[in-house]
Parts: sequence; structure tokens; C-alpha cells
Amino acid sequence: MPDFSNGGSLGCLKFLSSVKYFLYWKKEFSQMLTLFQNAERFSSNIAIIDAKGSYNYKELLTEAQNLAGILLQGQPDLNQTRVAFMVSPGFDYVKTQWAIWMAGGIAVPLCISYPLPSLQYVMDDTEAEILLFGNEYQEILTPIVEKGNIRSLNIESLTENKSHSTNLPEISLTRGAMILYTSGTTSLPKGVLTTHANIEAQISTLVKAWHWSQNDYTLGILPLHHVHGIINVLGCCMWSGACIQFIHPFSVEEVLKAFIQTRINVFMAVPTVYFKLIQAIESLSKSDQKELKEKMKGFRLMVSGSAALPVSVMEKWKSLSGHYLLERYGMTEIGMALSNPYLGERRAGHVGFPLPEVQIRIVDENNKEIDLGDSGEIQVKSPCVFKEYWRKPDATNKAFTSDGWFKTGDIATIEDGYYKLLGRDSVDIIKSGGYKISALEIEEVLRKHPLIKDCGVIGIPDEEWGELVAAGIVCSEAIQKEELISWLKERLPAYKIPRNYIQLEDLPRNAMGKVTKNELKKLF
Repeated sequence: MPDFSNGGSLGCLKFLSSVKYFLYWKKEFSQMLTLFQNAERFSSNIAIIDAKGSYNYKELLTEAQNLAGILLQGQPDLNQTRVAFMVSPGFDYVKTQWAIWMAGGIAVPLCISYPLPSLQYVMDDTEAEILLFGNEYQEILTPIVEKGNIRSLNIESLTENKSHSTNLPEISLTRGAMILYTSGTTSLPKGVLTTHANIEAQISTLVKAWHWSQNDYTLGILPLHHVHGIINVLGCCMWSGACIQFIHPFSVEEVLKAFIQTRINVFMAVPTVYFKLIQAIESLSKSDQKELKEKMKGFRLMVSGSAALPVSVMEKWKSLSGHYLLERYGMTEIGMALSNPYLGERRAGHVGFPLPEVQIRIVDENNKEIDLGDSGEIQVKSPCVFKEYWRKPDATNKAFTSDGWFKTGDIATIEDGYYKLLGRDSVDIIKSGGYKISALEIEEVLRKHPLIKDCGVIGIPDEEWGELVAAGIVCSEAIQKEELISWLKERLPAYKIPRNYIQLEDLPRNAMGKVTKNELKKLF
């Protein structure tokens, strides 16, 4: 027993601190990551259900270890070799992701809907040395494979090729684990390198905040080249010993069928998915709507993220499902940082409070913390924050303050303790005639018009005003500009009303359903 007689409580704290450091060091250099340790604990639980069947955690670990052995080819360690993979959502995707980590590689998930130039960009930027793919992606990847400077493997042809027993490397938590690419809504996509420590922090924070357990059952419908699908859904589910059912390709009908026929109790989606589900539910008979609502009321958690959720969609979903959606805030570089409470009041149009282990501050243009009620940039400190932009030291340095805060570029204010997003400084804050105008605020008002299904508000350059407010609108039928402006005058001050409009069949979007506002600007 240590002697605290001279140090008192301070000596005790120092001792506990040293114990904590030792435990962290021991964990950091342990051979098996916590994700895999948990999988061993839940070995008999069903982990994954997809179109090919169902698989428990023991099968997932065995198949991943086997593939890791194939990747290693007798080497002791991939030593952070970048391994790109293009695999459909399901058991094969998770097995591949885990195998890369077990072998000591950095996982680079490719978006399965990207055209060849976008795929080539990621391959070139990461300098990936290994490419894994499923049968359905062999054709689009042929030009990359034929260059001959990469080791390519069709994972489905490896099913008969069982590896011999392989000693897998010890994986430090400080190692690079994954490179995801920013959405590219404001600039060329950047590779975001996260370590195993970052990923464990991102997952464990949400597991705690959102009360995940091995009894949970969720649907996998979100793209798996993005933090929302990988961390919030798949990662939290696998960490907890829960079950995920993949629906690929996405189908509104299949999602609603799963709501009725399975024991699903956790559901996460983006606003565009909720919008499509609302349309489908409203087309059902009253008795079918009632049955569906009773089933959904039994869910313990429904979450919306990746884009701003219109209050109108929130309210409509509440009436159809009995659930007030939980909104949260995060990004590729930080995982999740803010969340409405799991238990407690959830406020529409707000993203709640800082998650456990996450520090948040809001600062002005001079990097000084703002007064309560003012707006400013969200900055974050957390174990969840990424390591660096891949091979872009200047961009990495620009992204952090001198005292280590990550600059998100997102503008927010605090109302009664709840954080409210006003948009990205570069695309959602319009500077017109000396005013700073939130595009998200105007979009929310526009969506309340009975003929407007969706919209995107931007600023377009103007010599007199700096920027003019403009809107792309998706309507159920044509609207006269004069009528719309007259309607808006009753709801917005004059300087916030868009001057220019384009009526579109749909808004330009990226793979996550976010409106790409730079593309929208080009239409003007």
C-alpha cells in the first residue's frame, strides 16, 4: 500500500494518476483492440444479418482473422499500409474492415456510388497499396487494377483460400486506423486520418450517451464511407454486441417491412430518408399507418444527422411514429460532439449539449469566446478529434488553434443551454449589405410553404451587396416568384428574403444526401 502520509490527498491523486497512466499504457499496446475483445465476449450473439444470411460474432472474428492472414502474406505486420476496399454493406464489408485493422493496415473505405475519377482520386491521394473489392465492383475498378502498381484481391474469390494460422501484430492505439474523406461541399475532399484511439473514443462516447447494449437491433442503411454509418451505427452496434441488419440497396419498402417484422429498436438516418419514409407512410391506409405507428412507438431511439433536419419533418415524423427525433452534431474530423439528450427534452432545430469527454467553445473572428446569445465558430477539444489531414500538414495546422482547439468552421449560438447551428461559415453564412444571414434559418421558413418540398439557400456574389440571397426550390407545382416573396414578407425581415430563385426537380447532393451548395451556386 503506498504511503500518502506526506502527500495527503495530493499524493493520492498522483498515485491514482500513475495507475491510470499504467492502465492506459497497458491497453494501448495490448494485442487486441477493445472492439475485438468485446466481440469475443459476445461470440454467440448474432452480429450481422444481410441478404446472404446471419452471422454471429465468433464467425465474424474467424473470417476477419482469416482474411487478415491472407493480407499479411507471411509478413509480421502491414505497418499502416493503406488498404482501400470497395465492398457492399453487409457481412463482407465488416469482415474486410476488421481484417485490415487486425493485419495492422489503415482502412480506406471507397464509396460504392462514386464514379471512376473520384475513386482514382482517393487511391492516388492515399497511395493505397492493396485494393479489396466485391464482384459487383470489379468492372468499374478495372482501370485501376490494370495499372499494375497495386495488389488487388476479389474478396469473394478468397472464400476457398483459407489462410494458415497467423500471428497477428500487436496494434497500438496511437496507430493510424482509417482515412475517410470530407464531403467536399466547400473544397476538394481531404483525407481525414483517425487513430484507433480516436475511433475507440468516438464509439465509446456514443455508446454511453445513447445507452447502447447487446439487446439492441438496428438497421444499416447509411453509406459506409462516412462517419455516420461507420461509427454511429456500425461501430456502436458491434462494440455493444448488438445486431445490425443491412438493407442494400436502400429501399423504403424494405425499411418499413423491417420496422414491422423484426425486433428493431434503434434507427438512424439522414433527413432525406425520413422525408421519403414520411411520403411512403402517408400513402398507406389508415389501418396500416396505425399498425406501423404502434410498432415504431416501441423503438427506444431514433436519430437524425449528417444534414440539418427541417422542423416540419421533425413534427411530421412525431405524428407518424410517436418519436421526437434525436438530433446531434458531428463531422468527419471529430466524430460526434453535441447531442440532444437521450433522456430529457429534445429541441427541434437544436443539437443539444456537449457529449461526454468533449469540450466545446464558441469564439468570434478574433478567436475570443463570445458572450452568451452571440454567434460564433464551434471549436472542439476531445480524444475523438482526428490526428491529421492525410499528408497535408499546412491544412492540418490551419485547422487547429495554437492551443489545440479544432476549428470546425460551423457557426452556432446557445439558446437556454442548447446549441443551435446557424450553418457553415463558408457556405451557410451569407454576408449581404453588412448583415450576417443564416441560410439554414431561411431554408426552414421556405420549407413551411405548402408547395415547397425542399430548398437550398446560398449567397451569390454581388458588387453592391457583397452577396445576394438566392434559393433553389423543389416544388410540388410551379410557384410565382411574386407570390412567394409576398408570402415570405409575412415571415422574414426584408433583408433575409431571397432575391433570386430557381425551381428544380431536385437539389444537387452528395452521397450522404447533403446539398452541395457550390454546385447549386453554379446553377445561378
